[in-house]
Amino acid sequence: MKSPVVIVTAALTVAILLAASFLIATGTRGENALAHTPAGTTLTSPER
Repeated sequence: MKSPVVIVTAALTVAILLAASFLIATGTRGENALAHTPAGTTLTSPER
């Protein structure tokens, strides 16, 4: 009778760890994207 409890517990643990790793990965990716674009930069057209 304990085996279904163990299976559910293991599945929930894996799901939580997977969700946490996705959140960390997307957060890190967003920070890196902002680091390469400094605030206050403006685009100007080339002079002719």
